[in-house]
Amino acid sequence: MPRAGSVTSAVRLCVGMSVMFRKAVRGFLGPRNRLSLQQQFGFRRAPKKEDPQTLKSQQTKEVESFSEKHADQSLQKSGLSPELNYQTLTSVSYRRLFKPFCFAVGFSGVSFVGASIWQYENLRLLTRRLIGLDGDFFRDRIHPPKAGQWRREINKFWQNLTEGQKVVSVIIGLNGLVYLLWRIPGTQATMLKYFTSNIASTAICLPMVLSTFSHYSFLHYAVNMYVLWSFSTSAVAILGKEQFTAFYLTAGVVSNLASYAAKVGLQRFGPSLGASGAIMGVLGLVCTQVPEAQLAIVFFPFVTFTAGSAIKVIMGLDAAGVLLGWKFFDHAAHLGGALCGIWYMLYGHKQIWQNREPIMRAWHKLRDPAQPPPKS
Repeated sequence: MPRAGSVTSAVRLCVGMSVMFRKAVRGFLGPRNRLSLQQQFGFRRAPKKEDPQTLKSQQTKEVESFSEKHADQSLQKSGLSPELNYQTLTSVSYRRLFKPFCFAVGFSGVSFVGASIWQYENLRLLTRRLIGLDGDFFRDRIHPPKAGQWRREINKFWQNLTEGQKVVSVIIGLNGLVYLLWRIPGTQATMLKYFTSNIASTAICLPMVLSTFSHYSFLHYAVNMYVLWSFSTSAVAILGKEQFTAFYLTAGVVSNLASYAAKVGLQRFGPSLGASGAIMGVLGLVCTQVPEAQLAIVFFPFVTFTAGSAIKVIMGLDAAGVLLGWKFFDHAAHLGGALCGIWYMLYGHKQIWQNREPIMRAWHKLRDPAQPPPKS
């Protein structure tokens, strides 16, 4: 039989080796793997009960932290637009569309009211000049030569532009300014939050407007602005510069609302940006008004087709993109913008703009009640 002292020594040796082994494993794994260590030795701490409201707040903070942390990385991966997928973080119900819908209606109304006031002020200024109440009309129309060669060239270029091209030049300048903001280091998280539209983001209303002037890729910016420039003269000739500006802003917001609805319906979330939705609204409006106009492809001018056929083909492709889940473009925004342009040309112009007389009269009473209102 073994001696008692030998058994005791063997037990002590085993216990000592076990303790040393545990310390070695803990030192190797570190504090981040304590849970796996506990599972290995057959015990685990009971989980703490979390308050549902606190848990929801923590999840929201995690989403915002994820957005800011990976903004720069996402922007580097994409060519045309930044990529940020919220699909694994949250889900969105249709009730979340109520706030963007109200914003779209309110913003569109404010845009057309502002355009009516803008037209009133232009008519008032023209009337005062014609009757000699605002200085010499002919003196104001004679522009003295600008000092410097560059200023003369710029002034000559500006005077040769059509009314539509002048309006679109301002839009192009604003889009270019936002494009430069994307290039500034340290602004990516802010730009991603406010200058891209995403129904799963914390900011959903203001980006519906700001994202219309936002382009991350120079190619995206250049193509959109070229198309807008090409249709600017026709669109402003149809609507006038004041009505065109209000319609352009409205088409941009409506296209983003359509994008939101598609993302909620398909449960596919991610940021969208660009003027394509608003430009599709302009394209839909012009093609509806003059469907027989001949159009051509930029790099293939010998290929011509009618405007009516072009808008049908483009809308068909966008509808297929929505149904088939194509992700390269925001096809729902394109489709929403085109439908907005078609509806406005067929019904909206008559229902909205031709009924602006009460707005102009109300503004006239506030602005200059002693004078009769100018005729539009």
